[in-house]
Amino acid sequence: MDIKEYFARISYQGSYDKPDLATLTDIFQHHIRAVPFENLSIHCGEIIELDLEATYNKIVRKKRGGWCMENNHILSWVLKTLGYNVTLLGSKVFVPEYDTYADEIDHLLLKVVLDDKSYIVDGGFGMVYQIWQPLELAAGIDQPQTPGVFRLLEENGVWYLEKVKRKQWVPNQSVSTSHNVDKEVCRRVYLFTLQPRDIEEFRARNTHLQTAPDSLFVTKSICSLQTPDGVRALVGWKLTEVKYNYKDNMDLVEIRILADEEMEKTLKEKFNVTLDKKFVPINKSRLSLF
Repeated sequence: MDIKEYFARISYQGSYDKPDLATLTDIFQHHIRAVPFENLSIHCGEIIELDLEATYNKIVRKKRGGWCMENNHILSWVLKTLGYNVTLLGSKVFVPEYDTYADEIDHLLLKVVLDDKSYIVDGGFGMVYQIWQPLELAAGIDQPQTPGVFRLLEENGVWYLEKVKRKQWVPNQSVSTSHNVDKEVCRRVYLFTLQPRDIEEFRARNTHLQTAPDSLFVTKSICSLQTPDGVRALVGWKLTEVKYNYKDNMDLVEIRILADEEMEKTLKEKFNVTLDKKFVPINKSRLSLF
């Protein structure tokens, strides 16, 4: 595993000799615009491993993406290699359909301490809830970013991440199945504590999420990538492209349903992903990712 090979993968050409916030933010933004949040391995007969070298080989050498336990695991290696103070944290993701959080920790994120300030770094959430900059670990403060306003709240040692949503303009309403385009003003994203975690603590959940019949990742094939002005996502056969703040406090959401023969080309052109095995798209879950 070589840090320069990783930088080539994310097209990062900046300096990295000083572990400061500006460098951290720059590397982080290059990562989320180069490495997709995706679970395609599940839908082409591959196993998602938590071994760091396997993740490195997949993301850096095969130019694939991964989910939180892969993206944030490799980011932790990168940042530690560069001299940052990094701690793994675990969170429970909010499930809006059930209006509750997951029963068990199902998401890996990072805490980075810089100059006596702590920041949340999470390069593995994807879609429109992906942060674009490290979030200062401070309660009750609006932290505006290009995707929207993020906010951390704290109660009895439990931290909550939420995002204030903009309105969405969907020109092609006929293919939109989202039921909450204008109703939802603020989305809870996940809760977490500051208890340090080890990657071994995620192994059981990593297996469960890729094998359980009711797992979101089993019932939906997902590939999303942040762009300079928004995000694009392929969920099942639905390609969604979002341009943030297209108009005042409104995001442009363009949706197209792809044919089977378009999938391989779209993955290559829109996400720079080439798969080794036959990909079988699926979108059975009604859970809205937007």
